[in-house]
Amino acid sequence: MREYYSITELTKEFDISTRTLRFYEDEGLIQPVRRGRTRLFRPSDRHLVRQILRGKRLGFSINEIREIIQIYREPPGEVGQLKLLIKRINEKKEDLRQKRRDLEEALAELDQAEESCVERLVELGVNT
Repeated sequence: MREYYSITELTKEFDISTRTLRFYEDEGLIQPVRRGRTRLFRPSDRHLVRQILRGKRLGFSINEIREIIQIYREPPGEVGQLKLLIKRINEKKEDLRQKRRDLEEALAELDQAEESCVERLVELGVNT
């Protein structure tokens, strides 16, 4: 395993910008080693970037990701982190289910509105 990764290596590997990595650093999510103006990322930083990006894809906010990472670093550690993660995953799933119900309801309303418009056009003798 390598000791360090450069910012360029991580940006290429994860297809993200240097600004994104700096943002994660500013937010306290990763803590690269500094040698002058150069940032050197440890394998643990690389792993965190992978987890942060996964969290973002799943819809977690930076604050939620920070909370999950922080619980791992402090007691109750990994067990607490996993329990929190399960809780957050279930919350996201319920949010998505609600959004799906809302979308289905909106689509049904649009279908009904379209049908009413078509019926009225027929009443007016207009071919659709």
